[in-house]
Amino acid sequence: MHTTAVNDLSSYWMPFTANRQFKAAPRLVASGKGMYVTDVNGRQILDAVAGLWCINAGHCHPRIVEAIQKQAGELDFASSFQMGHPKAFEHASRLASVMPGDLNHVFFACSGSEAVDSAMKIALAYHRISGQAARTRFIGRERAYHGVNFGGTSVGGMVNNRKSFGPLLPGVDHLPHTYNAEQQAFSRGEPEWGAHLADSLEQLVALHGADTISAVIVEPVAGATGVLPPPKGYLKRLRNICDTHGILLIFDEVITGFGRLGARFAAEYFDVQPDIMVIAKAMTNAAVPMGAAIVRKGIYDAFMQGPEAGIELAHGYTYSGHPLACAAGLATLDVHQEEELAKRCAATAPIWEKALHSLKGLPYIADIRNIGLLGAIQLEQRPSAPGTRTYDVFLKCFEDGVLTRAAGENLILSPSLIINEEQIDRIVSTVGKALKAVS
Repeated sequence: MHTTAVNDLSSYWMPFTANRQFKAAPRLVASGKGMYVTDVNGRQILDAVAGLWCINAGHCHPRIVEAIQKQAGELDFASSFQMGHPKAFEHASRLASVMPGDLNHVFFACSGSEAVDSAMKIALAYHRISGQAARTRFIGRERAYHGVNFGGTSVGGMVNNRKSFGPLLPGVDHLPHTYNAEQQAFSRGEPEWGAHLADSLEQLVALHGADTISAVIVEPVAGATGVLPPPKGYLKRLRNICDTHGILLIFDEVITGFGRLGARFAAEYFDVQPDIMVIAKAMTNAAVPMGAAIVRKGIYDAFMQGPEAGIELAHGYTYSGHPLACAAGLATLDVHQEEELAKRCAATAPIWEKALHSLKGLPYIADIRNIGLLGAIQLEQRPSAPGTRTYDVFLKCFEDGVLTRAAGENLILSPSLIINEEQIDRIVSTVGKALKAVS
């Protein structure tokens, strides 16, 4: 045992963090409002990453804060196992009403990682009850991120997230990623080249047999790997191949959902209907952890057979449909509707694109990619120290009052949808200054 102090950083094992490096020079945030956070020393910092791709309506939105506070005083918890509370049903109904197509049944989880694993289990169980129990194989994609639970790690394709954890789930294959520097560098939005890469799914069908494949899961825009917009026509081609072979298509919209591309969901933006959609992050504006797998009507109806008293899906979490999360989610939907955040994003996206690409030609920039209010600046790697140049740029930006995100050789930017042109200019000028300062 040791004496606990307010400034004792030793006990917290931080996720996805170089713990020793961070604790030697911590960056601690104390409060947030709108586009800004304030550190423990009172310094205001422009948040250019919306927390972690998730605070689409800005920090501490008063409507969402009020809803959480009110709910905490009324009902702190209710089990969703053979019980319920009204806001869970209201939230599910409201979500279904804004979903594309017939995605109208909501299975609540507590994070994107849990929602991905829920979607995978639903897919397996659906095929089994439909008389196709041999459909157990999943197809992910190289460079994909689908959270950190065993299912999501298995279908994910970021090697550093996989290599420490053994063989993971059996029966998983990966499509090639869609990025080609020679063909796509400095593309704006969807690259022209690369739709044919979806045809790799046909090769996996030929190898394994369509009747063994349960689902294909993709991020419409690959995010954590460095913002890779899909080539034009790629997702439609993937949808068509899945339809041909009876394979479910799962969209991981944990990042792209809730206005991030200038439409409510990427499925609408790209006009491609998935069979299951995974959401999290911005669904509560990140104020309370929550995620969900949302399924098409036919999938849900297939489960609603057999004895009426039988549990149709032996899966769920203690905190599924948590009252505080549902209150936050309902308030978030109100904010998005009333403030028209998706339309605001669509109007701001061309300004964002122009500003980001104005950095082309500065030192060490290998590529710039963007879509909606997402952006990545890919830097040239230091030969003997991968990732360090990007980290140094991140530190310099933070020192100058702008919070970015370093991910490998990519500097990630994903501001709240309320950002204005002046704030865009500040982000871009700060990044430019940092690029000139590092070596």
